[in-house]
Amino acid sequence: MLKKFLYIIWASIFALILVIFFQNGGYFTFIESMENRTFDIRQKVLANSGVREHNKDIMIVAIDDGSYEYILDNYGEWPLRRDLYAKIVDYIENQNPKAIVFDLMFVKSMKSDKVSDESLVKIFQKYNNVYTAMNLDSQEQDMRKAPDLPEKLTVNKSDFRAIYPMEYTNCRMILEGILNATSNIGMINVARSDDGVLRQMPLVIEYKGEYYPQLGYLVGKRFSSFSIGDIPYLEDGSVILNWYGASGTFESLPIYKLLNAVEGRENLDYDFSNKIVYFGATAASLFDIKTVPTDKVFAGVEVQTTYVNNLIDGSLIKKSSVVTNLLIGILLALLSAMIVLKLESMLIALGFSITMYALYIMITYELMKVYNLWVGIVIPLLIAIVSLFVAMIIKYLIKSKDFDRQYKLATTDGLTELFNHRYFQEQLQNQVQHAQRYDSKFSLIILDIDYFKKFNDTYGHQSGDAVLKQVANLLKKNVRMTDMVCRYGGEEISIILPNTNFDEAVLIAKKLCTLVSSKSFKLSNNKESGVTISLGVSTYGQDGQTPAQIIEFADKRLYNAKHNGRNRVN
Repeated sequence: MLKKFLYIIWASIFALILVIFFQNGGYFTFIESMENRTFDIRQKVLANSGVREHNKDIMIVAIDDGSYEYILDNYGEWPLRRDLYAKIVDYIENQNPKAIVFDLMFVKSMKSDKVSDESLVKIFQKYNNVYTAMNLDSQEQDMRKAPDLPEKLTVNKSDFRAIYPMEYTNCRMILEGILNATSNIGMINVARSDDGVLRQMPLVIEYKGEYYPQLGYLVGKRFSSFSIGDIPYLEDGSVILNWYGASGTFESLPIYKLLNAVEGRENLDYDFSNKIVYFGATAASLFDIKTVPTDKVFAGVEVQTTYVNNLIDGSLIKKSSVVTNLLIGILLALLSAMIVLKLESMLIALGFSITMYALYIMITYELMKVYNLWVGIVIPLLIAIVSLFVAMIIKYLIKSKDFDRQYKLATTDGLTELFNHRYFQEQLQNQVQHAQRYDSKFSLIILDIDYFKKFNDTYGHQSGDAVLKQVANLLKKNVRMTDMVCRYGGEEISIILPNTNFDEAVLIAKKLCTLVSSKSFKLSNNKESGVTISLGVSTYGQDGQTPAQIIEFADKRLYNAKHNGRNRVN
């Protein structure tokens, strides 16, 4: 019965934990933050192990720190003139690249060089594999009126059902000529987590009721055969990136080398054929730096190449749902509880459970490694560990109760529920040792029911047992908490009185004698009868210093009490 009750308590606590998870958003935020860290660790380990290879046909033309300094020294300003980008594109296109992608925004040039701008516009008219970027924002309308964007830049909203993408109310326009020349324009907005780490990227972004593609999605869609249904996007329309390594993973060429080549200052021995060429800033001073799971300093253009690479090789991360994580947690919790309750040793049960949790963590790592699947660690293990400790507490209570029951059976007389003779002997020895060590006193009372054999012969043994139980119960209720009432044998009962001298013990004995003689006791046939008791008292030191001597004196005085008329103390 107790076990069932404790199991109900365990199930109730477990259910309460689940309710707290579902109802308290603060817990979800905290757990999500912890779960994100486990994702980062798994991604970093996978990246460092070299398990996942990036696409060698995706490369970066970098405006790195050296190139930035070179541009300022040789051209006197940043951003670079648009005609120079036009020359670079022509130079690369001669080698038949798959695509040229600018993770740069071509807004008004610093000197309003329309001729230079026009040369870049012609590049977008000339080549259909050149892409560029825009950025949506929520700038106040009184500072910048939100412009309308060409319909050709939108994607079909019906392709993205049941999502709620990031929404912006304004945008920073790029050159109008580029807007008119091409539809290869994607947004470069990102989706950072609450801790500032960039783990995911949007597929589309909402602006003025329309959906606009993210630049990486726009490029990746062109060079892969996936459908929208194949992409594991989240409710907010974002996807979780699978990282190939730290900063510098993708092949990078400093832009100053290209500038030297197109300006005829030196030859460039580099093959751009069949490559996706990304242009972007990697210099820290240009402020396009992100923190990602595999590195704290990661250029935005590297995020874009990672995104495109994921789309091409179909390695975007699929994330298990909260419900799935809860079900896994419940399974681990049940296994934990079963291990604890079935195994006798708590230490072995704890070892088995920890091994099971470690194995689960290894499985989640392998699932991410082989299937690009992000299975939760925090929620399942948190539920399992709570269940483990609750089960351990329940088992402790059960064992403690079992121990108490066994101890009671070993030390208690079955009929009277008084302590038994063995317990009496142990405690009497303990009291002698205590008295010797601390020079203290204790006393012993031995009593029996007067004419008990005759009582049994007259009323029957069942009535005799009933009276013996009632007398025992009466004695237990009318002694001190520290006093020990024991069944000595037959109808004899002994009472050990710690810290009690002879005179005090006699007074207690007389009180008990009077109390018993004044009561009527129920017999087995529902009749009542009175009984009396005779008591003998002895005291440590005064009557002896060993258990045997103390018992002997109490027995003699009990005999004298019976000899002198019974129902008295001696």
